[in-house]
Amino acid sequence: MVSNSKKEIENLYFTSNEDYVYKCQMEVYGNDISGILIVKKISETKHRVVMTSDFGNKMIDFEISESDFKINYVLEDLNKKMVINFFKNDFRELLRKKYSVVESFENEKSNIFRSELDKKNYYLSFSKENSLLTQIVYTRNNKEKINFSFEAKKPTFAETIHLEHKDFKIDIKLFQITETE
Repeated sequence: MVSNSKKEIENLYFTSNEDYVYKCQMEVYGNDISGILIVKKISETKHRVVMTSDFGNKMIDFEISESDFKINYVLEDLNKKMVINFFKNDFRELLRKKYSVVESFENEKSNIFRSELDKKNYYLSFSKENSLLTQIVYTRNNKEKINFSFEAKKPTFAETIHLEHKDFKIDIKLFQITETE
């Protein structure tokens, strides 16, 4: 057990006012989709997320916060309730900034903090080596649902992000295109 001195922890990725631009590779039920993903912070609580094809054609464009979700555009092929819900739920989890700490642990490489919100558990792992967030595991009913893995050199920007669903055949990998300061 780590001391419970921290009452709240933060995911600082996506908190900069710079645009975050990633090469995106998604595998959704055996279909490969690739493109460019841009995430822009609009306000302290809201982000705009746009995904384009490799050729620059817009596929989806939405604004998201913890309480709101507004679609500005969605390609007809992606305009399915299940697909929209994945985007909404996954990005809401990815862009969540603050977590209340319920308990904390440690292992050889990480300090791990558990947070609870609406009957969901989040386990956030921070590297002991550089104190950067390396993983968020989202669980419900003690079952792992989504695993977010991060590789980063700075607290506000992850060079790679891997989002892996445990109960659906959805796997998303994001690779840095732009460097933010």
